[in-house]
Amino acid sequence: MPSTTLKETLNRLRVRAGLFLALAVILLARPTWSSILLGILISFLGLVIRAWASGHLRKEKALAVSGPYRYSRNPLYLGNFLLGIGITAGARSWWVLGLCIAYYAVFYPMIIRRERERMKDLFPRQYEDYGKKVPLFFPSPRKHLPANGRFSWFLYRQNKEYRALLGTILVWLVLAAKLLLLKQ
Repeated sequence: MPSTTLKETLNRLRVRAGLFLALAVILLARPTWSSILLGILISFLGLVIRAWASGHLRKEKALAVSGPYRYSRNPLYLGNFLLGIGITAGARSWWVLGLCIAYYAVFYPMIIRRERERMKDLFPRQYEDYGKKVPLFFPSPRKHLPANGRFSWFLYRQNKEYRALLGTILVWLVLAAKLLLLKQ
């Protein structure tokens, strides 16, 4: 496990690295209309999972165990992962694929571990039981909680989830513009 200083440094670098990755995607992408369509479909699934999770999330007030949190303890990160896969597919570049794999391999284990520790601190007994019933990241059809809780548009807006939608739309518009420019 990385030292505290290394973990803090990596956490600070995560956002900057994400911006670098976004720029690299735009510069290195070699999209086609087919790759963009495939990427949008995969991204849409990621956005749906993120939106669904956000509508069940009461940050630091209650442990989220409804909606997609019934199947994964980290559905927002799972949605991000699918967004990344979609954008990688749309970019149609081996370089983008390599950079995305590196980004997720370096940052996601750390942020998921950090989130798990934070939830254990905030909700110690509840999270321990939850962790026994629900997988950490990838959902399992055999391991989940019963249905409860309702989606809330108020929570969706409060959690500012619309930013993921707007950012994703922007990426697809830029990749489509790049494709149009490359065809000229």
